[in-house]
Amino acid sequence: MTPDQIILFSLFGMVFALLLWGRFRYDLVAFCALLLGVVLGVVETKDAFSGFGHPATIIVALVLVVSAGLVRSGAVLLITRTLVDSTRTLGAHIVMMGGVGAVLSGFMNNVAALALLMPVDIQTARKAGRSPAQSLMPLSFATILGGMVTLIGTPPNIIIAAIREETLGEPFRMFDFAPVGATAALVGLVFVALIGWRLIPQREDALQQARELDPYIAELTVPEGSDAVGQRVRDLTEAADSADVAILGLIRNDKRRYGSALNTVLEAGDALVLEATPEALDEFRSTLKLAFSDERREELLKAEGDGLRLVEVVVPDTSRLSGKTVQAVGLAWRHRTVLMGISRRGRRITKQMRKTEIEPGDILLLLAPRENAHAVVEWLGCLPLADRGLAVTEDSKTWLAIGLFAAAVAAASFGLVYLPVALGLVVVAYVLLKILPLAELYDHIEWPVVVLLGSMIPLGAALEASGGTELIAGALVGLTSGWPAWAILTVLMVVTMTLSDVLNNTATAIVAAPVGIEIARTLGVSPDPFLMAVAVAASAAFLTPIGHKNNTLILGPGGYHFGDYWRMGLPLEVIVIAVSVPAILVFWPL
Repeated sequence: MTPDQIILFSLFGMVFALLLWGRFRYDLVAFCALLLGVVLGVVETKDAFSGFGHPATIIVALVLVVSAGLVRSGAVLLITRTLVDSTRTLGAHIVMMGGVGAVLSGFMNNVAALALLMPVDIQTARKAGRSPAQSLMPLSFATILGGMVTLIGTPPNIIIAAIREETLGEPFRMFDFAPVGATAALVGLVFVALIGWRLIPQREDALQQARELDPYIAELTVPEGSDAVGQRVRDLTEAADSADVAILGLIRNDKRRYGSALNTVLEAGDALVLEATPEALDEFRSTLKLAFSDERREELLKAEGDGLRLVEVVVPDTSRLSGKTVQAVGLAWRHRTVLMGISRRGRRITKQMRKTEIEPGDILLLLAPRENAHAVVEWLGCLPLADRGLAVTEDSKTWLAIGLFAAAVAAASFGLVYLPVALGLVVVAYVLLKILPLAELYDHIEWPVVVLLGSMIPLGAALEASGGTELIAGALVGLTSGWPAWAILTVLMVVTMTLSDVLNNTATAIVAAPVGIEIARTLGVSPDPFLMAVAVAASAAFLTPIGHKNNTLILGPGGYHFGDYWRMGLPLEVIVIAVSVPAILVFWPL
């Protein structure tokens, strides 16, 4: 080995040892390794930060922003209501979400499929009262498996088809990957749904954080045109239960009704008294097309320009609100802010919210213009709670958001527009159409994940440029000399999977496909089985969060550690190899 190769292999060994140890955060470890590579001369200075402009890094950042836009538009709620039931067992939920994700991944880029379904999975986990870590990794693995089935499902398939055209004169067609890819995907999904999710470490941090606060007492108004008009209050029970909302009563003509309210036929202008978390309240409002507690003030708020923001605050005894009502302090006309809900440690509130005296210790849910929210909290003298990413659903733009996203995915899938460009256009459209406020555009990007990718990609490129990957390929050819073809095929898949877990799967396909063709020529057999082996193995990166962009996407939202992936990923990779080798030999004979 050359000195550069020794240094790079040592750097990779150090990085993975530290990441598996988990003592230091993954982005810091990766960035330090990159800087050390530059100082030692194995990464050229001009390429030091090239990873931050790499398509993989850009795609990860854009996908997170697009996902936020889909949540804000109500697209996620639409899918949740039609496909997902939070009362299902975790295994049944994983079967449903994994199956949908795998099918979508076959006909769109698997990163885009995960972008669409990841927010759905997170919201379902919250409603079911469990950590999203239990289902996000199975969903990611399912979308990776589904991408193996078609030409456009995953980049390695596209690359291998192009290499086949350059070498043999004809590319693989759209569904040439289906027999082997579908076999591996189906068996892999069965494992993930029945056994794999049980191997994920159980961490309740996110779940405990979600359970820290009591629900709010809130009011929502029934406007003209709402689906609730003409229904009895009891008819809304199913929608309320689905959103985890409790209907406590009804306000009509400024009078509260309780026991008799269930049989009351709703009219425009009525207000429902509810007990719910902020997320559940927003879902219930969006489902039935309800309005905020004061429709006129809601219109004023929306006219402020940059959107609305939900803010949670605690009222200290020194607050301007202590002992007063929001009406008395002029919260609405002074700051165009609406009181959405009050949480009072389980005690019942008997007056309308705007006429309720606020007590020290109350937790308030405020709806404020985004750009003035901080100033409102300071003016009130309240203490803001930690930001939980609460947002107001723009349900009037649901189909517009879905249409833009679908058009971008279709254009990218058929090669009309480069995927990062297509996603970038969606982000711009979401901002211009006010589906996603400009002020929160960068809030949804997992910056530690961006730093991880941006740091590791130049190191992987340096390993390839130094001849490190060729060294591995040469060793493989020497090791398998004289072996039967099926054994050589198996070893090629193992090595390719290992490289894909360390390098970008696109780079792995570029390196491993020519090796497969050369092995086939040496043996005097068809190269197609070896190209199929590389296609499956390059996509099957389940051991680390950096092997595939989907695994990277779930790292932050799932609260995973670097060493969590191999627990389910290792047996899954073994199963993929065990299933794929016989399938390749049947569908692509030597």
